[in-house]
Amino acid sequence: CLGGLDRPTKGTVRISGQEIGAWNERKLTRWRRHQVGFIFQSLGLLPALSAYENVELMLRMIGAPAKERKALTMEVLELVGLTKWADHRPYEMSGGQQQRVAVARALANNPRVILADEPTGELDSKTGREMLTLFGNIVREKNVTMLMATHDSLVDDYVDQVLHLRDGQIVTAEEFARELDP
Repeated sequence: CLGGLDRPTKGTVRISGQEIGAWNERKLTRWRRHQVGFIFQSLGLLPALSAYENVELMLRMIGAPAKERKALTMEVLELVGLTKWADHRPYEMSGGQQQRVAVARALANNPRVILADEPTGELDSKTGREMLTLFGNIVREKNVTMLMATHDSLVDDYVDQVLHLRDGQIVTAEEFARELDP
């Protein structure tokens, strides 16, 4: 709902004081293209496109000029440590490298917020830690808010705040712990 991909069926979602559920499709599309970066659980990389092309596509979608697209694409690929892999297709990369392409794509439009669904779910613990360190660096360097939905407790050590959900409702850490250990 925060990314404007779904509308709330109950309650409200507010962004900078505005109720997103009241936005028309045009405004939601503008929000998604210019203000939000998405890291999908399944990554959503296009297999026929190189790492460079997967990232640059986001910039084409927002209408960035060609010269700017090239510079921005290389900048975010460098940020995630993939400039040497720019010409490789997803199937030619490891899971961690594919995840980095997804992160670069999420950063390409210089978003205010990045929404990540299970961003470490398919990674081994070492690569997961590397990604979480990268996320922390991105949050600080790019001054972006990152929201992660995850079941990975490793994340707790790398984030500023943890919210626990039960049936779509935020619960306190104490309530959450009681449920785990009755």
